[in-house]
Amino acid sequence: MRSVSAENTANRIPMKASSLRDSMSRFATGVIVLSVGGENIHGMTANAFTSVSLDPPQVLCCVSRSAVMHEALMAEKHFAISILGSGQEQLARYFADKKRPLGPEQYDDLAWEPGLRTRAPLLHGALAWLECELSEFHDSGDHSIFIGNVIEASSSAAGPALVFFNGGFQQTGTAGT
Repeated sequence: MRSVSAENTANRIPMKASSLRDSMSRFATGVIVLSVGGENIHGMTANAFTSVSLDPPQVLCCVSRSAVMHEALMAEKHFAISILGSGQEQLARYFADKKRPLGPEQYDDLAWEPGLRTRAPLLHGALAWLECELSEFHDSGDHSIFIGNVIEASSSAAGPALVFFNGGFQQTGTAGT
């Protein structure tokens, strides 16, 4: 294995954010709606989400420090995840739209119910739902990495997933049983 000298590193041309965005668009990801209940009720579409550990059960989600969701997560200390199915692209677009109403009004015309453990909105029709307690967060660049302990998990009938790939929404093939 070769090491990189400080001189070689210093002479590199800085990478452009657009290059990273273009490269990462080739990585297919699932699509979720991250939600917080309580006084700071809010929802946000995200795809920077993954499982961290089975023991203890943990997941993570990355959120821009300038996002409304960042402040809501810090205030409430718990959150929910609705993993979206292929027929839920409109929900993904809605929760990604910065022009939508904020607060409780953003849920007025949607089918959802509060999580039993967190009271955070769980969207009807999702493929699966997780409720989490915030266990830790780490600042990294312009985002924070929020790690949650999963305290409740459930899923619906199998179906195709909504994914984000190459800058657009796609769907997986029919899910097996």
